Amino acid sequence: MASRVYVHYHHADACSKARWNARETFRFMYDRPWQHVVDFYSNAVEGKFSVLNLFQPKKSLVHDDGINEEMSLEMESETSTRKDGRSGRWERVNFKIVLSYNGTSFDGWQKQPDLHTVQGVVEKSLGGFVDERKAQLLKKKCKPLEGRVLVAGRTDKGVSALNQVCSFYTWRKDIEPIDIEDAINKDASGKLRVVSIYKVSRSFHPNFSAKWRRYLYIFPLDNAEPLRKSGENHENFIFDENHEKQRNGLLSEENTEEVILSEDDELEIEETSNGLEVVEKPSDFSVIKVDQLLQQLQGKVLSYKMFARDTKAARNEGPPTECFMYHARAAEIRLSCSDCVEGRRVMCVELVANRFLRKMVRVLVATSIREAAAGAENDALLKLLEASCRRATAPPAPSEGLCLFDVGYADFDPQTSLIS
Repeated sequence: MASRVYVHYHHADACSKARWNARETFRFMYDRPWQHVVDFYSNAVEGKFSVLNLFQPKKSLVHDDGINEEMSLEMESETSTRKDGRSGRWERVNFKIVLSYNGTSFDGWQKQPDLHTVQGVVEKSLGGFVDERKAQLLKKKCKPLEGRVLVAGRTDKGVSALNQVCSFYTWRKDIEPIDIEDAINKDASGKLRVVSIYKVSRSFHPNFSAKWRRYLYIFPLDNAEPLRKSGENHENFIFDENHEKQRNGLLSEENTEEVILSEDDELEIEETSNGLEVVEKPSDFSVIKVDQLLQQLQGKVLSYKMFARDTKAARNEGPPTECFMYHARAAEIRLSCSDCVEGRRVMCVELVANRFLRKMVRVLVATSIREAAAGAENDALLKLLEASCRRATAPPAPSEGLCLFDVGYADFDPQTSLIS
């Protein structure tokens, strides 16, 4: 049976170099010293380092949504009690909990059987604060005594968070925020920390009340291993040792039989008079170019279905795919570390939007790097939004670089952007 050779997605926009295929992009993303990023997030969760200190001039963020919630809480307390003295569902106490956790220590946020998740740890810690009626109901159903939390956004395995927002309500009136904070920190074993907790309006919902979310992605620039080494025999490439360039084109019949390509590992085919065209493959990218690509997304309502994963791509099925991007920038910064005085060179991507789709940030970062390396036009990401197949975008970047930085419940202020 003859081997099939798939053609790499050839978009209409111009670029000065050949684009990486899916496998090349994957290797470029993962052949990086990610442990330094993981260690930095771990120190940030523990409060040893502040992410704000990475940016010049130094930033200081103040969220004013807590003041609004306190005011509405006082108003509700005056109107929630019924005239006949009976208590209703609006008598419950709602707590807003801001969490910081190291993503590599958990199997994501959402609670799943036999997995160590953030939601599982938090809800187990809150078991001692549920009201008596709910405790009896859980016991009757033979379920563990646990609380129930709502969250602003579920993070995948490996994704960290510095200001994740969740909420917990109970009908008990004898509980103080410090009690919940101590219970969570005690069971978290240092991998999860309560940043703040206070009583809020009973109408507060961490997800539906949120107006924007901010993600940071840190990509290492130092100590990257070469994408391809001279003389290596790779199944997907013909390598010319004399020119140290990859030949990208139609394979001869005898070589085609030895090539094994999956549907996601495709070749860009260019026919010439000699049968093969020598095309230079990029080995690095420009952070400035990534910044220029991302800026095209700002201030627009766009459908990001091509940058989503594990969701339906059809236009008329599933949840809406439109997102409004408030802020999208990239910059090179120095990452604080103990073994390097000057700090390690990294690229930081800051994305602020009203909502994000599944794996959208990671795919967007990886695709931006791929297009920047190929020297694509500045509107390359906008053109990819109109693609008909998700193979047009790159595989998701590693989860270790992603961090949910904060969630906002007031209108986004551009002055609070970390990268400007």
